[in-house]
Amino acid sequence: MHIAQLRDFCLSKKGVTEHFPFDNVTLVFKVMDKIFVLLRIDKWEQGAQCVNLKCDPEKAEELREVYEGVQPGWHSNKKHWNTVAVNNSDVSDDLAVSANKSFL
Repeated sequence: MHIAQLRDFCLSKKGVTEHFPFDNVTLVFKVMDKIFVLLRIDKWEQGAQCVNLKCDPEKAEELREVYEGVQPGWHSNKKHWNTVAVNNSDVSDDLAVSANKSFL
């Protein structure tokens, strides 16, 4: 997955906006002022292609049990957030974008 694909997917959803609220490298997508995606652009470009996705707590646990590329959210509330490694893991592009559909 390319970062442009993820960006286009997020922005195609109704009411989604993009921001850099923390610094100039942490890209955040929000819907109704609630963050649902975070990623570090600098890390992504260096090959560490991970994205933090907000997820239903039960679904978050389920995904972690099934996929090595899905881990508890790094520097996030582990109940609601997963860090998903894309491109270098067992997580398909479709799974990566669908993991947080309940919040869109």
